Amino acid sequence: MPRSLAGQTVEELGGPGSVLARQRSDHEQLDRLLHELDGATGAAQEEVLTRIDRLVFSHAFAEETVLWPVLRRVLPDGEELTLRVEEEHQEVNELVSALERDGAGDPRRPQRLARLAEVLREDVRDEEDVLLPRLQERLSVGELRRLGRQWELVRRISPTRPHPTVSRRPPGNALSALPLSVLDRTRDLVDSGARRLPEPLAGLARSTSTGLAALAGLVEKTPPARVGDRPPTHR
Repeated sequence: MPRSLAGQTVEELGGPGSVLARQRSDHEQLDRLLHELDGATGAAQEEVLTRIDRLVFSHAFAEETVLWPVLRRVLPDGEELTLRVEEEHQEVNELVSALERDGAGDPRRPQRLARLAEVLREDVRDEEDVLLPRLQERLSVGELRRLGRQWELVRRISPTRPHPTVSRRPPGNALSALPLSVLDRTRDLVDSGARRLPEPLAGLARSTSTGLAALAGLVEKTPPARVGDRPPTHR
């Protein structure tokens, strides 16, 4: 039976540059952030959620673009395995979109936050206990390191916000990656500035961020961005 990544050393994973070691490092960072989120309120809660979003969405986008196509190619049951994780990614996109849309005062917020943490932890376990160990069995250390470099490059230029209507698979996710990444990362800078600027400059920054979000919504809904989706994740 394949060994979980959680119980392996970095050397067993193929070294720090291996895609397995890179994945586990992100998962460990996510675990720390989820512990911070537990019990956080107000502005502190929003700040931790923002950090979770910036980590999770670029991580998942790179998985869907780089890793899961390889897994489907090398495993006979790769389609079934990756579809389960794509459904988890889709639910995370929808939960975070709902949290952003309805705001801090929504009575459903505590339930959504609890479900978000639950799905993120399920996703980590599915990846570390099932998908990635199966990938480890099929690829050499050299291939894992090459895949790690590809995944890291894509992660650094991937969107950082939820996009629930974008395909979870190529070619739709790959076609929409560049415009959405530019818009998301520009919004990240604008929102960061808005938290530091005095009014009315902060208000102008918030309006700019809203406009960028509207543009991202238009990109999400273009036909090319939705090509390749499967019914369980199609919105």
